[in-house]
Amino acid sequence: MDEKDKIIAELRQQIETLLKRIEQLEEEVARLRQDSSNSSKPPSSDIVKPRKTTRKVARQKRRRGGQFGHRKFTRQPFEPEQVDEVVEYELGRKDTAGLTALNDWLVVQQLTLAQKMYTVTEHRGRKYLDPATGQIHIAPLPDAIGRGGLLGTDMTALVAFLKSACHMSYTTIQTFFHTLFHLEISRGMLCKATQKVSQALQPAYDRLAGRLPQEAQVNVDETGHHDGGKLHWTWCFDTARYSLFKIHKSRGSGVLEEMLGKNFEGIIGADYWGAYRKYARLFDVRMQYCMAHLIREIRFLAEHRVKKLSRWGQKLLAWLKKLFDTWHRRDTLAAKSWRRSLQRIQAAFLQQIRRPPDHTLARKLARRFKGEAAADYFRFLTHAGVAPTNNGTERQIRPVVIDRRITQGTRGQAGMRFCERLWTTIATCIKQQRNVFEFIHESVLAHWSKQKYPSLICEKP
Repeated sequence: MDEKDKIIAELRQQIETLLKRIEQLEEEVARLRQDSSNSSKPPSSDIVKPRKTTRKVARQKRRRGGQFGHRKFTRQPFEPEQVDEVVEYELGRKDTAGLTALNDWLVVQQLTLAQKMYTVTEHRGRKYLDPATGQIHIAPLPDAIGRGGLLGTDMTALVAFLKSACHMSYTTIQTFFHTLFHLEISRGMLCKATQKVSQALQPAYDRLAGRLPQEAQVNVDETGHHDGGKLHWTWCFDTARYSLFKIHKSRGSGVLEEMLGKNFEGIIGADYWGAYRKYARLFDVRMQYCMAHLIREIRFLAEHRVKKLSRWGQKLLAWLKKLFDTWHRRDTLAAKSWRRSLQRIQAAFLQQIRRPPDHTLARKLARRFKGEAAADYFRFLTHAGVAPTNNGTERQIRPVVIDRRITQGTRGQAGMRFCERLWTTIATCIKQQRNVFEFIHESVLAHWSKQKYPSLICEKP
């Protein structure tokens, strides 16, 4: 090899090195451009406002306020038995000259705060002296009185409601009682009240946890939680009738095994996090991976600077758009025609995604759809009631994220148990269209008086 050939070989090697470096830099630039619109990253991770895309919007942006065609909501007046006081206003004699009084009134019902927001009941147990022994005997107080102390059942329930559903800190609750009730209550007493409620809600929480492994479908998601500065994870197990929260130090598949068992026969809806894939692989569990997450990942590829990757991603998005357009037309198409159309579009999408361009990101995505693994993305097409996305579970987690941001987490097992039981109670009562405060109050009353605990699930008649 002469000198010229050596120089050419060295230049070729340098070019190959530079091309690899360019590809690495392009991947790094593409990764830095990821945000909540084109990846599984949460909106809170967007440091700056997400860039505007050129995607066409199917409908115009709605104006603020009530929309055209929406029926006006008018609040119904209080019933006569709900009115505490009636004040009547009439004209004087001079003003009513020549007028006939009608038995008809202009009515304005107005709410006002009571001057005293609470009642104080003093419970006394008479003491008795035994002259023979000198021993003092005291008439016993009801269990609810002795276990409640200063705060009765409803006040104890109120403290827990303010701490959980209203996201108040103990200091804010102190301010609330001081300003509105003119009561001075220590943080320690407020903390004890929340723990009493936590104990009262444990039976209802445990019953839901026992039902979980028998559910036909459970959607699962998780978010971070700090306890004493250490990272834990809040898991949400969402079903059609209730949502159950579990705070655990692990984000792994062991939590799923602990909560759902090894013989779970239902369908799990989740994102593509490794814990779900491992659990499904170990125990042969059927999955419905979130299509919203998949669409965002494909959208990232469609916006990539590498043309072959971008074209491939755009084709995949087009097939998914056709799939969901058809899926939403179930009520307008004949059943057989609707199913055939979905099968045809699904087959076309799989054919496209199984032929990826020569790029690492494309090959990585295509591996998810090899063989029978593709079924874990399309179970919503064949199983009634299975949602294609995990959006419902993410909505259940939003109040938890708000609470985390305000309270900065917990400081021990007692605090974590309180959070998961109250979050479960709030989310489930909302699904059951029940009053959260009333359920907490009933649970505290049952716990202190040894009555039957209320159930979070309203059994069907």
